[in-house]
Amino acid sequence: MKADLILFNGKIHSFNAETPNVTAVAIKDGKFIAVGNDSDIMAFASEETKIIDLQNKRAVPGINDSHIHLIRGGLNYNLELRWDGVPSLADALRMLKEQVDRTPNPQWVRVVGGWSEFQFAERRMPTLEEINAIAPDTPVFILHLYDRAIMNRAALRAVGYNKNTPAPPGGQIERDSNGEPTGLIIATPNAMILYSTLAKGPTLSYEHQINSTRHFMKELNRFGITSVIDAGGGFQNFPDDYKVVNELNEKKQLTVRIAYNLFTQKPKHEFEDFSDWIDTVKLYQGNDMYRHNGAGEMLVFSAADFEDFLQPRPDLPENMEAELEKVVRLLVENRWPFRLHATYNESITRFLNVFEKINQDVPFNGLPWIFDHAETIDERNIERVKALGGGIAVQSRMAYQGEYFTDRYGAKAAENTPPIKKMIEMEVPVGAGSDATRVSSYNPWVSMYWMTVGKTVGGLQLYNETRLNRQTALELYTRGSAWFSQEQTKKGDIKVGMFADLTVLDRDYFTIDDEDIKKIEADLTIVDGKIVYANGDFSSFSPPHIPILPDWSPTNIYNGYPVRSSFQNAIEKNAKADAKPKLTSQIHSCSGSCDVHLHNHDAARMSNVPVNNYNAFWGALGCSCFAF
Repeated sequence: MKADLILFNGKIHSFNAETPNVTAVAIKDGKFIAVGNDSDIMAFASEETKIIDLQNKRAVPGINDSHIHLIRGGLNYNLELRWDGVPSLADALRMLKEQVDRTPNPQWVRVVGGWSEFQFAERRMPTLEEINAIAPDTPVFILHLYDRAIMNRAALRAVGYNKNTPAPPGGQIERDSNGEPTGLIIATPNAMILYSTLAKGPTLSYEHQINSTRHFMKELNRFGITSVIDAGGGFQNFPDDYKVVNELNEKKQLTVRIAYNLFTQKPKHEFEDFSDWIDTVKLYQGNDMYRHNGAGEMLVFSAADFEDFLQPRPDLPENMEAELEKVVRLLVENRWPFRLHATYNESITRFLNVFEKINQDVPFNGLPWIFDHAETIDERNIERVKALGGGIAVQSRMAYQGEYFTDRYGAKAAENTPPIKKMIEMEVPVGAGSDATRVSSYNPWVSMYWMTVGKTVGGLQLYNETRLNRQTALELYTRGSAWFSQEQTKKGDIKVGMFADLTVLDRDYFTIDDEDIKKIEADLTIVDGKIVYANGDFSSFSPPHIPILPDWSPTNIYNGYPVRSSFQNAIEKNAKADAKPKLTSQIHSCSGSCDVHLHNHDAARMSNVPVNNYNAFWGALGCSCFAF
């Protein structure tokens, strides 16, 4: 048998103890047909085989996010300005101003999740005054976690909010002394006000949604993601909002494997939703690139314990057990796997009471089911999950909310949020993910930084004794996540017979410094044996470029997560090469790198960034070399 593709001269990480020193793989028809050393694998080459020298780079199994909102995120990706990873509020506001200037009427400028105020050098959120000054006429909507949204006056006009607009239960519209909305809407703690307000904005055309979804998948490929489990989401309706990914699958244009769960959309009619889907959707229908995966993460609205750590823990209503039991009993009777959003241990205790009651009448008997999040689950409830055959999908939400949790509950409580080490020790299936795009970023390396280094994106040390080693964190994001779509025999490792999904990293995850983990990107990503992303030394293998639509899209300028952001690239591109330090840089001691912008200050002077605004660019950011 001859290979379609051979990768050699690499440091290839396999979890298979029988192949500890892998340097090469052979791939045919989308699967690994041989894994081993260079000389053995070259026996599978023919004249038609594509052969790629990995140049001694680290390759790992394709990353699998076990809880993300790809389908909804894809429909909106080209609409959204991402602040993920932006180092300062000054940069974020500059990006916002530039996007406001290029966004046509009646479109909005939206910043929707993936950032925390603590990642900014200024350690604060933007103010309403700043947003209104930047955008007096273009609607701006800025979502901060599932806590609040900041809207300028133009956005308030666009959605029709005025002094007579009532806030929904669990939500708050902040008002001034005259009763007029200020532009701040708050989840207290129900996030429905945030969902529903965002849904009032203009959407992309179907053609542009296709384009947007393809670019979002490319962005995920950029970080080595090859598989995801889509957890549904608010205002994500089946089947209408699934037409785009379905068409892309039919045209063989998916570059990420998607297993999707169905999320109820009708409060008080959840049982009818799932009854209809059980009758019309065959469990696991689809193929290896796009397939159904069961119910959730929302099963009944009364069971939603939203994680807003700026607010007290919500007490779920008394009718929750009855409503949840009705739906879960239906699912178990029909052998449908399910997953349930569950933040707090108090909620989890009540959920497990319902599950155990059902199990007495209708045994779970190996039916896969999942708790999502489980930040404060205790050891007793982990035992109960194991006894019922469940798994726990954990996400990096604490990397973005750890400061708030610590302020409310204390550092000792934060040390075990979630208690991943204990879950693993107790042999409960655990899969890693992000919960992107409206809470955490989709960047899996930020998640692995959080799990292994134990810090938030703002630098708060959350974990010490409970940190994971790098091998374990990677395993949760690969082999671990495969269990959550019941594909553990098909993917999650670089092993003969498994799907040929892998990624070649731009730096060695296992040897780099801790702070460099969150800077990792892929140089080469392969899905189903096909190259879906290539960069750097492998750029010649890159698939054809797809133009970004519409042309005013933020994605055209900022390219999603700005690890190699447009403003950093612009600085490097515009800098004039000169080995001798400029006199001004010597005076101000600025010739070195800056920990805020990660660029050379002297080069910054040669660019078009606002270096002359001392308050916005230098002083407010607290650069270590500040000496004016």
